Amino acid sequence: MLRFLTAGESHGPSLSVIVEGLPAGLSVRVEELGNELARRRLGYGRGPRMRFERDELRLIGGVRHGRTLGSPVAVEILNSEWPKWEVEMSPAPGSPSKKLTAPRPGHADLAGMQKYGFDDARDVLERASARETAARVVAGSLAKSLLATVGVAIVSHVVRIGAATTPSNVRPLPDDLERVDESEVRCFDATSEAAMIAEIKAAAKEGDSLGGIVEVIAYGVPVGLGSHVQWDRKLDGLLAGALMSIQAVKAVEIGDGMAQAGQRGSVAHDAIALDESFSQGGGFVRRSDHAGGLEGGISSGAPIIAKVAMKPLATLNRPVLETVDVATGESTVSFKERTDVTAVPALGVICEAMMALVIANEAQRKFGGDSVEEFVRNHGSYVANLGSTASAARPE
Repeated sequence: MLRFLTAGESHGPSLSVIVEGLPAGLSVRVEELGNELARRRLGYGRGPRMRFERDELRLIGGVRHGRTLGSPVAVEILNSEWPKWEVEMSPAPGSPSKKLTAPRPGHADLAGMQKYGFDDARDVLERASARETAARVVAGSLAKSLLATVGVAIVSHVVRIGAATTPSNVRPLPDDLERVDESEVRCFDATSEAAMIAEIKAAAKEGDSLGGIVEVIAYGVPVGLGSHVQWDRKLDGLLAGALMSIQAVKAVEIGDGMAQAGQRGSVAHDAIALDESFSQGGGFVRRSDHAGGLEGGISSGAPIIAKVAMKPLATLNRPVLETVDVATGESTVSFKERTDVTAVPALGVICEAMMALVIANEAQRKFGGDSVEEFVRNHGSYVANLGSTASAARPE
């Protein structure tokens, strides 16, 4: 089984991530991990922190001479700003110079303070911060590398920022990922890109924030990952949970899920046909992909598609959100930390990571293997045997 844990605070000395379950022999390069982290910093509307923050990585376990050993892989992401925070965030006994007592509506501040008995919101926000997703992106990069050995590729793009949206039929393929990343808002449609940038400029002028929606797509996933036999084995449930765990995400849609709720069954479902050249589906194809590549909690062989909605960020450059100072009980406005106008472009990269981790885990469950070579061999044998069902169904 593939699993990961992250540790560290936003302004702490570093973030760390441990990934367990990777087979031996997987190629790992610090430069490749760094490239994925750089993609996370992309996007018009990001704050100044993204311009001067750099991610210095250290591989501290599980890799030797560029290959995984089959043991847990540990990676540390150093914080270049740590000297500025070394006193305020010191693990040694002491007191902060200032307590944050005006929690932000829409953030974990107040609920976290109440849950843990804190009188300083920083004790909550440091871990609740989306900075933690840098560690997820590293873990997801490793999962992507594993999936690439069996032909699975994952791509994301922004389909909405504020009121600006893309046409529903515009969807990138794996080879289009570089083009998506070249967009200032990671949008695949140039006309929509201009409208999104205009939305961001307008919100920035007013000191406000924007949310939006990204679409993340996994290509090359074979039929048979996930299971219908228990609630916690359904692949759509696992994906929804992983994507919903991302900071500021409030909704996840698989395929055309929301639209299907208002349709009749005669138009909502994907017709099945024979095409023995389609190996991922075992010789069967869906003529459409309204289900988003998942039926009964199991991958169908069609692309897996999820839309992920992010709310506007809770920290505004013009603090106007009413709150209560928990120290005095007086009405006030929430405090301000450094923030972005929007982080939707970065969300896509994080969604890619979470989808990769879930699918890689299910691929490991299905194919197994202590080495990459064995994993690839088991996958190839399974896919080759899938075709026997389609051959039997072929008309004489």
